[in-house]
Amino acid sequence: MTHPPRRLREESACIAYHFHWAYGDILGLPHEERRAWVREIARLNGAAGDGR
Repeated sequence: MTHPPRRLREESACIAYHFHWAYGDILGLPHEERRAWVREIARLNGAAGDGR
């Protein structure tokens, strides 16, 4: 299954920005693992915004 290029770019940009991982390493992750990291980043950002 392929995923839309826009979604792949958004997920990759989010992970690269926050974790400074190489693009090739991010692309090597299975889609569900990339999504899990994006959710974790969103959770951490939400917690930081809430002052936790």
